[in-house]
Amino acid sequence: MTSTRLIHAVGAGAIEWLHAHRDGFRLELDVDPEIGFLDRFKPVGELALICAVLFREGVSGSRQTTLARQLIDHAWREVLDGGNMLMRGHRTEPTSPIPFEVYLPFKELGYTHPDMERAAALHHRLTSSAALETTAVRRLGLSAFEGRFGLEPRTPIEDATARTWLAHSPEPWTVGARIGYDITHTVFHLTNWGENAQGLPRPIADYLALWLPAWLDDWLDLGRWDLLGELLVVDACMPEPTLDERTWEGFAAAQQADGAMPAVLEIPHGDPQDVFDVVYHSTLVAAFASVLATSRTLTRLSSQAQV
Repeated sequence: MTSTRLIHAVGAGAIEWLHAHRDGFRLELDVDPEIGFLDRFKPVGELALICAVLFREGVSGSRQTTLARQLIDHAWREVLDGGNMLMRGHRTEPTSPIPFEVYLPFKELGYTHPDMERAAALHHRLTSSAALETTAVRRLGLSAFEGRFGLEPRTPIEDATARTWLAHSPEPWTVGARIGYDITHTVFHLTNWGENAQGLPRPIADYLALWLPAWLDDWLDLGRWDLLGELLVVDACMPEPTLDERTWEGFAAAQQADGAMPAVLEIPHGDPQDVFDVVYHSTLVAAFASVLATSRTLTRLSSQAQV
């Protein structure tokens, strides 16, 4: 079984880098809405989701927990202006679900904004909300988020799940990067980001148990660290994680001394902000994979000790 120390060290390093580069989480206030004012909200929402997992699992050291709390405070107060920027985003693109998707994990962490609460409830009642044309996995995510917010999902979870690529158990050799990310996010939404492995329907869990090891080998050999990290999260979300030693050792070896995780092969060179934009996601994913795998490893060791 993979060393708990090695897995934990990946996450500790990732949190250190994210904290040191927290100013990279920023909005572009003057950008033309037609070319993506809301695009810069995505990293902030991802940060909130991963910090929520870290706090929930409770296996990080005190330093990492403190840094994560400082990160999420910075994102809410300095980047989102206490939620006011989410309302600005909502008013700029009132039919977009992005402000709601970013707001939810902050709300679950105790950060609230009354206007966003009302806006989310109002938007949910619109016909446009149900009619939004999007991918199957995005629709599943919206349904999961609506349920967590306390709203009735406009598309029932079971119906949304049935439309996903993964629910059809397709030919495993057809998986490329885009489908790979669809797979990982289907699992994230069905398990509530690793909280409930039983949220995976049995046919999906069986299909993943059969083919996930091959996909891990493929992306490890290709040096696609961002997708490999997400697949390591999927492994940790499974009822019986493999916690594969070879994969984790290869993943850890790709991490830089400062904690940054390349997205593909190696860290690029250039303007620091441009580099941040390339590697922030893979580094967040490294923290996510680490905390879940550490938690599962400790649970397994505890069970073995009781036998």
